[in-house]
Amino acid sequence: MNDGIVIIPTYNEIENIESIIRTVFSLQKPFHVLIIDDNSPDHTAQKVIALQEEYSGRLFLEQRSKKSGLGTAYVHGFKWAIEREYEYIFEMDADFSHNPHDLEKLYDSCRFGIYDVAIGSRYVTGVNVVNWPLSRVLLSYFASVYVRMITGMEIRDTTAGFVCYKKNVLKSINLDKIKFIGYAFQIEMKYRAYAKKFKIVEVPIIFTDRTKGQSKMSNSIIKEAIFGVVVLRIKKMFNNL
Repeated sequence: MNDGIVIIPTYNEIENIESIIRTVFSLQKPFHVLIIDDNSPDHTAQKVIALQEEYSGRLFLEQRSKKSGLGTAYVHGFKWAIEREYEYIFEMDADFSHNPHDLEKLYDSCRFGIYDVAIGSRYVTGVNVVNWPLSRVLLSYFASVYVRMITGMEIRDTTAGFVCYKKNVLKSINLDKIKFIGYAFQIEMKYRAYAKKFKIVEVPIIFTDRTKGQSKMSNSIIKEAIFGVVVLRIKKMFNNL
């Protein structure tokens, strides 16, 4: 059985979905792909279904009834992948902001290195972001600075959404206790892995803002991250993480 699966949540990604799937399947490393679609009105799921005929046994689809948040989509995908015994489980966006070719670098860090979690990091070697306005870069960069100050984690890109987890990491984290859905979800996952003393590495990548489709960023997601970090730290202090 293939040992690696890439989980890609989608909502209205019809402009990107076929290209991202084909690019992942063109890699030398034969990954599987799981799409978690939240009932996209633009028929993203129907495009995936059509592609399943071509990529039988490699491309999978889970359809949810409504838009329920990035965090819940990933938790759904994590549980699906754990049940099927994938050893290396990846998070990746559908919009090419994460270069699919970097999947192999993350995989190698966990498969052949000593690491349990590999993060595709925008900030470990400076600021490697393309096509973002300065305000967005500063918000993201200083969000990670803020998270490091509160949590004590030595991770430069705490809100990164391009990650490889070994299966045992996800099995050790109580996924039913994950509450956050946006940036705070990404922070929470890393913090829970950090708290359990798993070995985490940041692999430098270049992040390129989407050229097709619309960003899912919102003020509520930013607020969740700001206050969610404090909640996580308090829970850790009282051994209730």
